[in-house]
Amino acid sequence: MSGQTANRAGAPPSAPRGAGWAPWIEAARPKTLPAAIAPVLVGSALAWHDGGFDWRAAALCAAFSLLMQIGANFANDYYDFIKGGDTAARVGPRRAVVAGLVAPATMRRAMWLVFAVATALGLLLVAWGGWGLAAIGAVSVLCAIAYTGGPYPLAYHGLGDVFVLIFFGPVAVGGTYYVQAGALDARALIFSLPVGLLAANILVLNNYRDEAEDRQVGKRTTVVRFGKKFACAQFGAAFILSFALPVVAVALAGASVWLLLPLVLIPEAWRQQRTLRTSRDPSELISLLGASGRFLGLYALLLAIGLLLA
Repeated sequence: MSGQTANRAGAPPSAPRGAGWAPWIEAARPKTLPAAIAPVLVGSALAWHDGGFDWRAAALCAAFSLLMQIGANFANDYYDFIKGGDTAARVGPRRAVVAGLVAPATMRRAMWLVFAVATALGLLLVAWGGWGLAAIGAVSVLCAIAYTGGPYPLAYHGLGDVFVLIFFGPVAVGGTYYVQAGALDARALIFSLPVGLLAANILVLNNYRDEAEDRQVGKRTTVVRFGKKFACAQFGAAFILSFALPVVAVALAGASVWLLLPLVLIPEAWRQQRTLRTSRDPSELISLLGASGRFLGLYALLLAIGLLLA
C-alpha cells in the first residue's frame, strides 16, 4: 500500500476472533442482493412466456448472479480500503475491512473464492448456451473487479452507473433468457432496461450519501461530478422510464395489460423520490437504500408475473 493511501485509510484494527458469519453477511450487503435476482426473474419469466423455461438453467443463472454480486461487494470492500475510498469516518453502513472485522488479505482471498465458485457454476451453463457464455462470464468477473480495483476503477471515474445499467440489465436479463430460450430476443433487451435502471438507483443512493467523503478522497462518482440535483433527477428519471415502458408496450405494441402490474408501485416510487430530495440525515438514506433494493425486487416480481399471465 502506498504511503498516501496508508495515510488516508489507515491500517485497520486486528480482526476480532470468533466473530462468526456476521461480518461476512454484512460484507455481502444483503440490501443490494435483489439486484442479482431481479434480472433472473424477468429473463426466466419471458422464457416461460415463450415456452423455453428451464428450471435448471434458471437456478444456475440465479446462483451465478448472486455469487457475482457478493464477490463484487467483497471486492468493493477490499479495494475501497486499499485505495482510501473507505475510511473510519464514513457515514454509511460500516465496511468489514475498514472496521477491522475482516483482515484485508482475508477479504481478498474470500473475493477470489466467491468468483471462482461463480465461474465454476457459470461454466455449467455452457451446456445450454455454448462457449460464448464463458467469455461473457470472464468479462463479468473482470468488470466486477475493475469496478473499484485495477488501474482505472470504474466507480472512481463516474462509470459505475453505466456498468450497473449494462450488467444488471441487458447482460443479466438477456443472458438468462438466452440460456433457456436458445436465442436473443429484442423483448428481453427492452424489459431489461427498467431492471438495469432501478439497479443503478441503488448505486445512486450509495453515492448520494457518500458524496462528501468521495469528494474528499478523489472518488469521482456521478454525484461528485454532476452534483446532488443531477442525482435526484437521475433517480426520478429511472422511475419514470421504468413505469413508462410497460405503458408503451401495452398502448403501442398491443402487449397484455398484465404488464401494467408494476404500476401499483408508483406511490412508493413517489415516496422514495421525495425522501431523497428532502433528506438531510444519513440514516434516512441508509433506510432508503434497503427500500430501493426491495422496490427493484418487487418491480421485477410484478413484471415477471405479468409476463407469466400474458
